[in-house]
Formats: sequence, C-alpha cells, structure tokens
Amino acid sequence: MLKKLILIAAATAALAGCAGMSSGSSAADGPAVAAAAEKLRVAMIDPTPAALGALVADDLSYGHSGGKVDTKTSFIADLMSGASDFVTIAITDQTIKLVDNVAIVRHTLTADTNDSGKPGKVSIKILGVWQKQGGDWKLLARQAVRPPQ
Repeated sequence: MLKKLILIAAATAALAGCAGMSSGSSAADGPAVAAAAEKLRVAMIDPTPAALGALVADDLSYGHSGGKVDTKTSFIADLMSGASDFVTIAITDQTIKLVDNVAIVRHTLTADTNDSGKPGKVSIKILGVWQKQGGDWKLLARQAVRPPQ
C-alpha cells in the first residue's frame, strides 16, 4: 500500500511539473515570449541582420513546411536577399507554454509573400521553441506544417 501511495505521489508531481510553468519560469515570461515572437514577426517583414540576429539563437533549426531546414545564417541570408520575402504576416491562435527556460509557442501564420520576386500566399501552422538565453528569449527551433486541405 505504501508503495502505491509513493508511486501515485510521484506520478502526480511529474504531471504537475508538465502542466505549465515550473520553477525556472515566472509570470512575466509569458508576455515576454509573446513580445519576442511579435518582434520576430515584424523583423521578418522588414528584416535587418541586427534585428533578426538578436531574436534567433546561434543554434537555430528553422524548418519550413516544404522540408527545407535553415540555420541562423541561412535564415537571415534568405530574408536579406529576398529569396524569402514576407510582405505581410498575420499570427492567430497563438498559445504559449512555459517549461523552465523554454517556451513552446504554437500559432497559425498567414502571409503574403514575394519570394524571389514571385507573389504568393501561405497559411501554415507553426511550432516554435524559444529559449531564455542571457535574459532574452530567442527562437531556438521552428517547424512549419501545412494544415490539412
């Protein structure tokens, strides 16, 4: 019986730790993550190396819905060259879950694009992993998927 109680207590504690904020995050981190995500949205429309560099981690893994995976260097280079050109970006249905110094951000991204001079539209689901580095939230990983038709 004691063994069962210990197992139940351990399982309850583990589930509570997965449910949301844990000891490494604070109530102010949710709005700070949302603000960083908004700064990235703006920087992707009007990119500068400084703005983008300040918002993404050096170890960035940026997955596109078509399967391409960018690094920090290639992500910034594509935005600066116009190979990836966002004219507008709208973010909806955003959720943020904090776990220690990591934030899991999900949202829908709808955009008008002009990649390499070719106009287009995109509507994708995004999973972003943000990490608190030196007091700042930085995008560490991102994966886009196309929603079912």
